Amino acid sequence: MNSQANKIIDSFSFFHSWEEKYEYLIELGREMSPLNPKFKNDNYLIPGCQSKVWLYCEKKNKKLYFYGDSDALITKGIVAIIIQLYSGLSKKEILLEDEDVFEIIGLRDHLSMTRANGLNLMITKIKQFANN
Repeated sequence: MNSQANKIIDSFSFFHSWEEKYEYLIELGREMSPLNPKFKNDNYLIPGCQSKVWLYCEKKNKKLYFYGDSDALITKGIVAIIIQLYSGLSKKEILLEDEDVFEIIGLRDHLSMTRANGLNLMITKIKQFANN
């Protein structure tokens, strides 16, 4: 598990109720750097998500850096976590990362079926970037 994963797990363990965790998730989305508007188009849209989710990948010095956004608050927080987890890792590190941080923090149990599906689609897209 990478150090970012541990930080995320530690941050969520600080909160006791799911109301607090959702508030924190929304806060993470609000604090995320805005996605350059030129990437908010169908080329970067993750198909199949309930909300609109855009994900852009930049390759620098054998590392992948991710940028994203969503039109929904909770989903934007999920995007923020995904970016924290994977941005700055090499392709190999991304492909070898098999710990499900969302399961560890308990978020998967508190997502609707459509949001959980969207989360899986986002992670699949990250892995596709690493496979190219």
